[in-house]
Amino acid sequence: MRGSTSSTGRRLGLGVLVVLVLLVAAEVFVGVTGRASFAQDRKPGQALAIVDLVPGPETGPVCPLDKRYVDERPDGLRPDVLAAFQRLRAAAQAQGVRMCVNDGKRSMAQQQREFDNAVRRFGTAELAARYVLPPDKSMHVKGIAVDVQPLASAAWVEHNGRALGWCRRYDNEKWHFEYDSRYVTDGCPALLPSATGS
Repeated sequence: MRGSTSSTGRRLGLGVLVVLVLLVAAEVFVGVTGRASFAQDRKPGQALAIVDLVPGPETGPVCPLDKRYVDERPDGLRPDVLAAFQRLRAAAQAQGVRMCVNDGKRSMAQQQREFDNAVRRFGTAELAARYVLPPDKSMHVKGIAVDVQPLASAAWVEHNGRALGWCRRYDNEKWHFEYDSRYVTDGCPALLPSATGS
């Protein structure tokens, strides 16, 4: 009897220690970044996920529609966005349109690598940001954006996605779509010239 009480006490102490370490880590993260984004779909008794830190797949199988692209699973998207994407894909398939997710959810680290590569390619952070935003500004990191390929499928999304909350956002990215439930009633915002707005 005494041994099981001691064992239970140790497990309880270890559990409290783990919770304290996680709380300190979260406080350090918020202190360093100045913010934290949380998943919208809270379930009683479950911790909120810090969406910015959730990685999505960095690659996927070859897109059967155009072998230049991959077809990632839309893992890591915010739960409401994932459900909206599944509705979008089902609506497209009902009209005989197939699509690949060339890019979906990215973690902050994934986005930083993408941005660093773009800086090397374009020469400056300002030019790179026209195509790849830094992690703190990316809708892929927030888990609300997908890049659809091939372009014929992206064109279908541009013409039909608004009814399901999906809008193209940048004039120079025909493949980039963001989800917001308000788009259904309010319509899509005007296209920005690029991710930087210029």
